[in-house]
Amino acid sequence: MAILENIRKRTTILILIIGLALFAFVISGVFVNGDLAGGTGKVGSAVAEINGNEISVDDFRQKIEAASRRSANTSSMQLVNQVYDQEVRNSILGQQFEDLGINIEQDQIMNYIKTIPGYAQSPQFQDESGIFDENKFRDFIADMKVNNPAQYDLWLQDEKNIIQSAKEQAYFNLIKAGVGATLKEGELDYKLANDKIDLQYVRVPYSSIPDSTITVTKSEIAAYINAHKDEYKQEESRDLQFVYFEENPSADDETAVKDGISKLMDNSIEFNSQTNANDTIAGFRTTTDVKAFLDRNSDIKFDTIFKAKKDLPALFADTLMTLKVGETFGPYRDGDFFKISKMIDRRANGSVKASHILITYEGAQRANPEIKRTKEEAEAKAKELFREARRPGAAFVELARDNSDGPSAPNGGDLGYFQEGVMTPEFNDYAFGNSVGSIGLVETDFGFHIVKVDDKEDLVQIAHLAREIVASEETINNLFTDATKFEMATTSGDKVFTDLAKESEYLVRPVNKINALDENLPGLTNQRNIVQWAFNEDTEIGDIKRFNINNGYAVVQLTASYKEGVMSVEDASASILPKVRKERKAAQIIGQQQGKSIEDLAKDANVSMSNATALTVKSPTIPGAGREPAIVGAAYAMGEGETSGLIEGETGVFMVMVTKKEEAAALDNYSTYANTLKSSSALRVNTSVFDALKEASEIEDNRATFY
Repeated sequence: MAILENIRKRTTILILIIGLALFAFVISGVFVNGDLAGGTGKVGSAVAEINGNEISVDDFRQKIEAASRRSANTSSMQLVNQVYDQEVRNSILGQQFEDLGINIEQDQIMNYIKTIPGYAQSPQFQDESGIFDENKFRDFIADMKVNNPAQYDLWLQDEKNIIQSAKEQAYFNLIKAGVGATLKEGELDYKLANDKIDLQYVRVPYSSIPDSTITVTKSEIAAYINAHKDEYKQEESRDLQFVYFEENPSADDETAVKDGISKLMDNSIEFNSQTNANDTIAGFRTTTDVKAFLDRNSDIKFDTIFKAKKDLPALFADTLMTLKVGETFGPYRDGDFFKISKMIDRRANGSVKASHILITYEGAQRANPEIKRTKEEAEAKAKELFREARRPGAAFVELARDNSDGPSAPNGGDLGYFQEGVMTPEFNDYAFGNSVGSIGLVETDFGFHIVKVDDKEDLVQIAHLAREIVASEETINNLFTDATKFEMATTSGDKVFTDLAKESEYLVRPVNKINALDENLPGLTNQRNIVQWAFNEDTEIGDIKRFNINNGYAVVQLTASYKEGVMSVEDASASILPKVRKERKAAQIIGQQQGKSIEDLAKDANVSMSNATALTVKSPTIPGAGREPAIVGAAYAMGEGETSGLIEGETGVFMVMVTKKEEAAALDNYSTYANTLKSSSALRVNTSVFDALKEASEIEDNRATFY
């Protein structure tokens, strides 16, 4: 804040300095013949006002639309909040840029673009040496303007963001230039981390006084809030409670789906009006055209891919693998479906698991350029490893890990399972043509392979006749009736919301402290309409409303409303009570034990004297007591052999005696520590300065009015 204040006091001087360093030359569209890309004026209502600068809702919506094209998986409110935060930042910092006269020249913008990986590392903008080529970039923008106006409009927005980022960099660099640390500060930092203190201490813990003996009044809590207002600020918020009527299928719905799928197993008779005769319609058990049958009758279509056991439903894989071709199994429930599965085809040993040791050579396909051995040398080494791998007790995994040139070497050569036709022909023929445990030597374009067949498994082609288990129309109608009845009963005023829910065995779910711009409610996910209702000025505490939501209904009651500002005594009491009790306990202990020696304190308080060694101010944890920065800090200021008075700590009241002080060895130069302090301070500049500016700004946020 001191840095910020100095900048404000020296605005005129800074403008002169910056004016000499940076020519005021900022335009939009600077890479296309200096064409201007003027912004739109203020249209419509303001979504926000920052220090008198309005952000029109029309411009804001355009920016959200542009952002949505770049962020496909981001919710609407997330986009609103992201764009809003950026607009607030741009406005606050923009006012600083204007006051200080910070502008960016074209070459500075180009230098900043060179730091953006998406541009600098794109081959499209690099020369033959892989260096970013400014001319290629300019030509690309010029061509875009002529041949792709829509893309050019997006670029203009990107360009504004780049100019803004470049200005921010210049602004924060100016502040960082004034951030430093003296050698004396470096010396102090070194000493705080390395000067050691040994203590003998007595601690009277706060827990020695029962909480029940400390009575805290509302006026005391109010006084504490008044003395710590910054710690007990709150945003405008609401509390809700709701009952969720979820659209789940009933037991009757499940039975109906199961019965319906079972009927499709056998042939059925249908009257054909064209032939005026009955036709026999083949069932799933007898159909010869499985694909057509599933297209007509199943929610899961026919998958022709052969699959291994691990790819089948886990609970039923063993049973399905035992089916013979033409046999069926089911109906059975698999997740949200009832299924009947039919074995269509089987490939015995259709999948092989193999390991290999690859010995490649210079010139082989995909060979590592660092490998310089000849083909003859590779063959000789492969034959030697082949003989070693076939010896009884040989560890193939270790041989592969130590010798293979293939990428599977770290895994002991393991290639996993693969189907026929995946590997090169020579490798494939050996793996599928030999039994499990076989080891062979195979030559391919990649080099010489010592191949070990680890396992084989059958592959199966299974058709699944499946129907999803969904709520029936009757169930949905009943759910609507139940939700409506509950809403009417709760709004009648005869009984309270929670009592009525309990009578009907409905679960009441509370949601506390939701903000005006929240969109997700626990248990209901994205329900922006409920939040808007809760914050509507016409909605009062106790009001109840039924909402249609995804997969059902929610009957919601507004239970509490909190205004922006300082928390009330009731809302803050839960967090303040322990703090006030601690203060009262500390005062009580100090009052009872005042004027005693450290030995008498230990005796009268019935606690033992303890020792702590090698404490430092930067690591103020006392063994047996925990983190106590105030106690260690007080001891640091004392002399060796000196005893303190009673000190209020985090966990109790302390009395300490410094038994030893060991100063760290003096250094010839403390520049390393000073530079570390400077670097850490510089890292905090961007965030700290902006937070300070934002805190000092007058911001009127109207997002909740529009979204």
